[in-house]
Amino acid sequence: MISSYLALSRRLRSYFGALVTAGCALGMAALPVPAEAALRELDRIVAVVDEDVVLGSELVRRVTEVKKQMEVNDIQPPPDEVLISQVLERLILESAQVQEAARRGIQVDDETLTQAVMSYARQNRLSLDQFQQALAQDGVTYADFRLRVQREMLIERVQRSRVNRRVQISEADVQTILDSPFYEALLSDQFRLAHIILEIDEEASEETVQRARQKANELVATLRDGADFANLAVTNSAASNALDGGDLGWRRAGELPSLYAERALEMQPDEVADPIKSGRGYHIIKLLERRGSSMERAQQTNVRHILMRPTEIRTDRETRDAMRDLHQQLLDGADFAELAKEHSEDPGSGLKGGDLGWSQAEDFVPQFAAIMDATAIGAISKPFKSQFGWHVLQVMERREQDMSEEAAKQKALQILHQQRYQDELQAWLKELRDEAFVDVRLPGAE
Repeated sequence: MISSYLALSRRLRSYFGALVTAGCALGMAALPVPAEAALRELDRIVAVVDEDVVLGSELVRRVTEVKKQMEVNDIQPPPDEVLISQVLERLILESAQVQEAARRGIQVDDETLTQAVMSYARQNRLSLDQFQQALAQDGVTYADFRLRVQREMLIERVQRSRVNRRVQISEADVQTILDSPFYEALLSDQFRLAHIILEIDEEASEETVQRARQKANELVATLRDGADFANLAVTNSAASNALDGGDLGWRRAGELPSLYAERALEMQPDEVADPIKSGRGYHIIKLLERRGSSMERAQQTNVRHILMRPTEIRTDRETRDAMRDLHQQLLDGADFAELAKEHSEDPGSGLKGGDLGWSQAEDFVPQFAAIMDATAIGAISKPFKSQFGWHVLQVMERREQDMSEEAAKQKALQILHQQRYQDELQAWLKELRDEAFVDVRLPGAE
């Protein structure tokens, strides 16, 4: 059974929880309101917010939902009068944001809304019909659930639209966080090492030490020839995790045994290091995997294309036929660059012979990226359609590019953006609330 609109989903819970926090941060005073029972006059207006109203029925429903969620999370709810005033403030902020979205022309079309609702069903491993039945069992109509999701999406969109522009991040800001211990601790690479320990007694003779060194060298040579590390660890290692194949699991450099850390930083995945001597004996390590920003690599494609767009004069079918004619010319040996200069309607690449340079799949719309990835080097694709019109493309080259520096900068940028976005969101919500006309008409508040 899906209780309380699937507990409003984790996403809704997170959002509403943020608004409660925001309401408290804005210094909202508790209203002198009666207990929840006094709100049962369902059609009564409990607040006016600019051109909108908050009804008692909505307030009662939200209070009930919040109480249920607190019960699920084993949280002791505050007194009714405090909870009701917090939920009312939440509804006032929601209303102000939805109206701001309308003023800014922000909308959610039917198709996008349906896809969002279907994602809720998929998250709960239900078909759309099963999802509607589950909602009905909780006394929730499908139409009402769609309205709730639409409202949430409008609020998210207006927040992004109004708050993102307030977030300012400079190159110096990014470099500062890249150089900070915080960044190193949070986003440094992780290593998955395996080790074998050939133990030597502290009072062992030089001959015994020599035999251990020789055995360590032989094991390293065998491993470099492709032997299975886990099998050799089980049969040779004195380490406590020998039966686990010597696997040390994922660790950051600072969490590795100090004897291994410096060596690990220099190793590549699948590399076996030379034997390492310690007071305990000889250690053999293999870097099984490494992950983090320094390992980021991107597949890039050097691609060119010709684009033709339907117009008021030329229909989509006529555009397709014209592109098919160009495609046949290319197959017959026509020069791609010359045809692109003459016919391509992409202003950015047409004059360059259709050249789009080195690009990644995510740089393009899905239809273009899919055809590009499926086209062999040197080959010319069949005509295909995207949201921009009809294309043919040719893949010139492919390469794997080291993106570690760019990846590190992007992660630092994401951290800064998340931090500053939340600060700016609270500031914007306060401004929106302060500027809104709000007339609270809660029973007993007069």
